[in-house]
Amino acid sequence: MTATALAAPTLARAVPIISAVTPIAAWIGGRNQLLVKIETEDGLYGWGESGLSGREQAVIGAIEHFAPLLIGTDATQTGAIWQRLYRSQYFEGGRVLTAAISAIDIALHDIKGKALGVPVHALLGGKQRDVVGTFASCPSTDFARARAHARDLYDRGWRCIRVFPDFSDMETFDPRAHIAQTAKLCREVRADLGEEVVLGIDWHHRLSVAEAASFCQKMPSGTLDFIEEPIRDETPEAYEALRRLTDVPFAVGEEFASKWQFLPFIERDIHQFNRIDLCNVGGLTEAMKVAAMSEAHYVDMMPHNPLGPICTAASVHFSAAVPNFAWLEVQAIADGPYGVKAVNDPFVVKPALDGTVYPVPDGPGLGIEIDDSILAACPFRPWQAPLLTRPDGSVTNW
Repeated sequence: MTATALAAPTLARAVPIISAVTPIAAWIGGRNQLLVKIETEDGLYGWGESGLSGREQAVIGAIEHFAPLLIGTDATQTGAIWQRLYRSQYFEGGRVLTAAISAIDIALHDIKGKALGVPVHALLGGKQRDVVGTFASCPSTDFARARAHARDLYDRGWRCIRVFPDFSDMETFDPRAHIAQTAKLCREVRADLGEEVVLGIDWHHRLSVAEAASFCQKMPSGTLDFIEEPIRDETPEAYEALRRLTDVPFAVGEEFASKWQFLPFIERDIHQFNRIDLCNVGGLTEAMKVAAMSEAHYVDMMPHNPLGPICTAASVHFSAAVPNFAWLEVQAIADGPYGVKAVNDPFVVKPALDGTVYPVPDGPGLGIEIDDSILAACPFRPWQAPLLTRPDGSVTNW
C-alpha cells in the first residue's frame, strides 16, 4: 500500500472570521434586555446576553470597546479571545467588563457550534444528562398568597421550590419586621408539602449576619434546604460567621463576576450551591472553570437564570455538561417568561416523574433564534432598580 493510500482525507472547513459585533438593548417584558449579535464573513452569527440589569448602557460601552479587538479574528478561538478581552486593559475585571465578555463569549460558542454542526454542550465535553432539572419560585410581590402559590407549583410538578419574604413594597424594607412572618411561611410550606420537597428562600442579600441567624433560628432544623443570598458577599468571613450560627446550606454567587470571586467561598467550604450567572461571570468559558473548581469541593452548580431565552439556552447547555449540577432556575413561572420571544424555542419546561425539566437540545449552536424585528420595535428605556430605605430613612439593599 502506498503512502498516498495511507494518507487520511482532509476536510476543508472555512474559518468563521468575525465581521460585526452589535449590542442591542430592548425594553421587553417590563425590563431591559441586552443582547449581542456577532456575525462572521461567511454568514454565520451567534447570540449572547448580558446580565447586568440596570447598567446596560455601561455594558454597551464595554462591548463597543471590545469590538475592534474582535473584528477579523477567528470566532472559534473562544479561550484566546476571552483572555485577550479580559487582559486588554490595565484595570482588568469588574462586573461591567465581565458582563460584556459574558455576552460575547456566549455568542461565540453559538457560532462555533453552528460552524462545527454540533450543540454547545458538545463543545463543553458533551452532555452528562438528557434533561435539566429546574426549580420554580413563588412571586416575590404576593406574600399573602405565597403558601397557595407554593402548593400550586407542587401540584404542577415542581419538587424544588423557592419562596421570598414580602418584597411588594418597592420603597421601604425593614429586615427585622419581615423575619418572623417569613419564618412562619417557611414552616407552613414545609408542613403543607412534606419532607421530600426541596424548599429554599431568597433574601436578596437584605439581612445582616445577626438578622440572618435570627431568621434561621426561628425554624426547626430541616425546614429549609437552602437559603440564598441572605447577606452581601463582599466579605467571605461574614458568611463564615453566619455558618457557625446556622446549619442551613448556603446558595451564593449570582453577583460574582469571575472565578476569583468564587475562589474563597469554594476553597474555604463556605457554601453548598453556586448560583452562577453565565451572563455575568464571563460566559461559558469562565463558568466551566468555576464548575471544575466547585467539583473538587463537592459544591453543586445552581445557575441563576433571570433573563431572556439566550440566558436560558446557555444555562441549559452548561447544566447538561457539568457533573456537579443541582437545579436550574426557571423564569417567572407565575407571571409568564421574561424577555424577547424566540423564533424557535426548544427550551420549554416539561413535566417529568421527578419534577419539571428542560430537555437538552441536540441542534447546532445554542439551538435558539431571535427575531431581530422584535428587538428593533422595543427601544431601550432608562430604568433604575428600586432605591429602598428602612423606616428610619437609612439606605438598605434592593
